[in-house]
Amino acid sequence: MAKASSDRNTIDLFGKSPGRPRTQPLTRKDQLKINKRAQREKEKAKGLKRLELLIEQNTLDKLDLLCEQSGLKRAEWLTLQIHKTITKSKTAKSKKAVTTPLNHVDTISP
Repeated sequence: MAKASSDRNTIDLFGKSPGRPRTQPLTRKDQLKINKRAQREKEKAKGLKRLELLIEQNTLDKLDLLCEQSGLKRAEWLTLQIHKTITKSKTAKSKKAVTTPLNHVDTISP
């Protein structure tokens, strides 16, 4: 059957297709804005902070390679490295604190 532009009896051919009913009165842009705000609030409640970092592309490529090898995301890998560095520096400081008094005592005793 051919469509005739004057035929308005067949609604499914000439009317607007209703499609999926609209469940959200907001535009997609506004929905994304609200969802992003909610995500930031959840992160804040978990004690997380946002960090912006500007690095060269070459360094970023190396970071991505390290992350891929370890199977971690960038944020996870960076956090792990920071914790490792803090642990090393605490260990080094505690070793110095332990050895310094002994060295001082050894020089006084003899």
